[in-house]
Amino acid sequence: MLSELDLTLTFKVTTLVLYFLAIGVLAVYGFHRAQLLYLYWKHLKHARPTPARFSSLPRVTVQLPIFNEYYVVERLLRSVTALDYPRHLLDIQILDDSTDDTRELAASWAQNLRAAGIDITHLHREDRTGYKAGALGEGTKQAKGEFILILDADFEPRPNLIEQLVHYFTDPKVGMVQGRWGHINREYSLLTRVQAMMLDGHFIIEHIARNRSGRFFNFNGTAGMWRKSTIEAAGGWHHDTVAEDMDLSIRAQMRGWDFVYVPDAHVPAELPCEMTSFKTQQYRWAKGHAQIARKLLPVVLKSDLPLKIKLEAVFHLTNNFAYLFLVLLAMLQLPNMLIRSQMQSPWWLLLDVPLFVATCGSITAFYIVAHRALYPNYKVALKRLPMTMAVGIGLSINNSKAVLEGLFSQSNVFVRTPKHGNLIASGRLKDNRYCRRRGKRSYVEFAFAVYFILTMAAALLTGSWPSIPFLILFTVGFVYVGFRTRYPGAVSPQSPRAELPVAPEPLHLLAPEEASRQLA
Repeated sequence: MLSELDLTLTFKVTTLVLYFLAIGVLAVYGFHRAQLLYLYWKHLKHARPTPARFSSLPRVTVQLPIFNEYYVVERLLRSVTALDYPRHLLDIQILDDSTDDTRELAASWAQNLRAAGIDITHLHREDRTGYKAGALGEGTKQAKGEFILILDADFEPRPNLIEQLVHYFTDPKVGMVQGRWGHINREYSLLTRVQAMMLDGHFIIEHIARNRSGRFFNFNGTAGMWRKSTIEAAGGWHHDTVAEDMDLSIRAQMRGWDFVYVPDAHVPAELPCEMTSFKTQQYRWAKGHAQIARKLLPVVLKSDLPLKIKLEAVFHLTNNFAYLFLVLLAMLQLPNMLIRSQMQSPWWLLLDVPLFVATCGSITAFYIVAHRALYPNYKVALKRLPMTMAVGIGLSINNSKAVLEGLFSQSNVFVRTPKHGNLIASGRLKDNRYCRRRGKRSYVEFAFAVYFILTMAAALLTGSWPSIPFLILFTVGFVYVGFRTRYPGAVSPQSPRAELPVAPEPLHLLAPEEASRQLA
């Protein structure tokens, strides 16, 4: 039998090994983020040439998948019917799976718009098989257009969106063209500002780096246009995951179709402005990525694709796995600190410094560069960065559970993100009929917050000063996410209609003719 001394030693060694494993894995993902940043800088000026224009414009179908979108469906239809494209070449499909009075509202709008000469159909399904993917599949069968523009209910396309995207399809190899998400309510609250910074990093750094360096990147579920024959050739919309957009994207690109990212095609959208909705969205995305990793990553790795594409696919599809190691790192903070404070060799305390720098440094550069590409003042990014990092930490419980469910569960229930629409401007968020119950994970987040308060106290007692800034981030993250989940409160809008960006688009993101126009 092991003696008490042996058990103590085993516990200490195990704790340190797991601690360095967790921080090592996070550092690897940090290095990958730094590589994306490098690829972004390397290919920043290598935008796809301005496409040739269709001599005769093609027919385009606009698909609007909705499910119980009472607060935003009117806004969506107003903006879609204002698209600047010949009416005789445009048809609109409302793919409506609603189970409430959104159905009647959408049907009424469709009837009035048809009377005004707009080709619009209201397709309602009683059976929601496949959820969004099922609705898109049914709509694609009836689509009249050679190309299909997909817009979720919380988006407000600008009138020139189709013109910005459709001409890239003059290249017969192009199967999908993705626009960049903007933010209608970016300045609404602390939470929306954090989300905007997170999404900007994805749409500026990640998409540009992946697309322009020849790696796979994905359709984002909305604000993108597909060649109808590409969808069919790739096997259509599958609903065995909750990330139907990523699923179809990988299958299409593996069959040789080119994808194009157009960052100057800016499509404003509504950010979730209360924590439960935000966590619902993040849960679905994390779970979906894990499901796609389980489903398609083995196929990608066994294929004849170039190594750079395979490696990027591994990091892209497993990126949310980092949350599992973040939770492990959080749990080990206190025992790790106490063990190392008793060690006789101080240099042990410096082993994880380069790993922390690799992780936090890459995040810092990633978000500051993305923010600076869109907005004129990088100092604002510096102010918002700590809270962005803290919220990312606070989401680790929520997203870790999503990853595990995606890997080991067969459940494919698609839980939509509630939208607020005109309730934002009126400050009546509590009236939203779609907001979900708060859930029990907030108690776990509160427990982690208490744990980190105790850990900070231990750090002060043991003189572990370098750990305190990181412990503050963990504490703030779990407190904020847990508190906002349990007590969403009433947030007074600062600027409900503040759009992104107010200043002109940055020239390096624009198409050449648009850049020349602005310079003139």
